[in-house]
Amino acid sequence: MSMPSMPSDETSKTPETPETHEIEAMQPRDAAYWAELVSTLKVSNAPIGAVTLNVNGRRVVGPLQGFGQMWQKTYWVPLIGIKATPVKVIKTWKELFPTFWPKGNRFHEPLTGIAPGEVAVLSLKVAGGMRLSTGVLVLYADDESFTLMTPQGHVLAGWITFSAFEEEDSTVAQAQLLIRANDPLYEIGLRLGGHRQEDRFWEHTLTALAAHFGVNEPVRRRVLCVDPKLQWSQAGNIWQNAAVRTTMYTLAAPVRWARRLVQR
Repeated sequence: MSMPSMPSDETSKTPETPETHEIEAMQPRDAAYWAELVSTLKVSNAPIGAVTLNVNGRRVVGPLQGFGQMWQKTYWVPLIGIKATPVKVIKTWKELFPTFWPKGNRFHEPLTGIAPGEVAVLSLKVAGGMRLSTGVLVLYADDESFTLMTPQGHVLAGWITFSAFEEEDSTVAQAQLLIRANDPLYEIGLRLGGHRQEDRFWEHTLTALAAHFGVNEPVRRRVLCVDPKLQWSQAGNIWQNAAVRTTMYTLAAPVRWARRLVQR
């Protein structure tokens, strides 16, 4: 594509050069499906009740920035006996994403839905009845998959990719995680039952998705420890621990209420 020319002066036209085509060729074809590079997260138009305490101003972190063992976890369910294309499954999954989660967990969807660059606020139920306020960035989203990336302080450091594909005359819905515990405290929690809780969470989600399409198939699971080592250089992540900060924020609620009362 050549640069637009000025109609009033032929000599002012920008010539089409080989460099122009090289620049265009450097742009990946799926660029529109990726989130733009951001230094920190910011929630726009946060829903009522959503706590952005551990989201605004946080950086996103991948497995390389986490502390614990690295895991690849894959959960999938074949949607046998129905005619739902991968595009249809992902469209439905995006539109109804929060409804498939286990009760007690909230996904505050962005106003524009699950789209590249959007930030969602989460309220999660963790061990001992504690609440954890955090969020995710929609890193990638196209017609057949979407990927969420976690911020500093989240239980996990990594990516969660949701996809649908055809296999043996059926569409398969899949969730795949590449993750580490974000800090030493979370690593202990995962080893003391957190991994089982994570498994139940995504198995419930895929079971609910399949049930939406009228399918009653067991969810398959494959778990692989990619790296058994701990990254002690990342132990300082504990200062961003969202569970600790959420607990402190909750305990301080009476103080905030009293301050508002005095200011009136």
